[in-house]
Amino acid sequence: MKEPAVRAPADHPDDKTIVRPAAGAPPARDDENIVDLIGHLTSQSAHLAQQQISLVQAEMREAVNDLKTAMGAMAGAAVLGISGLGVTLMGIAYLLGEAIDNLGLATLLVGIAVLIIAGILYASGKKKMEHTDIKPERSIETAERTPDAATGNLTNSGVTR
Repeated sequence: MKEPAVRAPADHPDDKTIVRPAAGAPPARDDENIVDLIGHLTSQSAHLAQQQISLVQAEMREAVNDLKTAMGAMAGAAVLGISGLGVTLMGIAYLLGEAIDNLGLATLLVGIAVLIIAGILYASGKKKMEHTDIKPERSIETAERTPDAATGNLTNSGVTR
């Protein structure tokens, strides 16, 4: 907490008081005018903006590293999952072969069933992908409206669609 300025009697014959700055306060400069103050404000604002950008970059770097780790774990899980699925399908084919006394036919039936399921999943994904638009429409519109917003003209966005 800053201490208030201390007024001490002067050793001058006209008995005026001298104002000394509080302890820890920066010394007052007599030559500091509004232009200097605006210059300091601008400099500090630029420095603050640079620090904010550095913070965002550090946060993004950390998030990307976390995503890399997560993706590596997911890739490992996918490899093990595919291996497990293959072993499970072989087991199903073997059990079916024991039940119908024809291992070759059982393996063929399990393979055909898995291919049918894969085809259905592929068709579903393809249909969903066809209806997905990855173009960032709202961001593009906002970017196109930015010059108008800066001038205060929000009624005519200049966007023709």
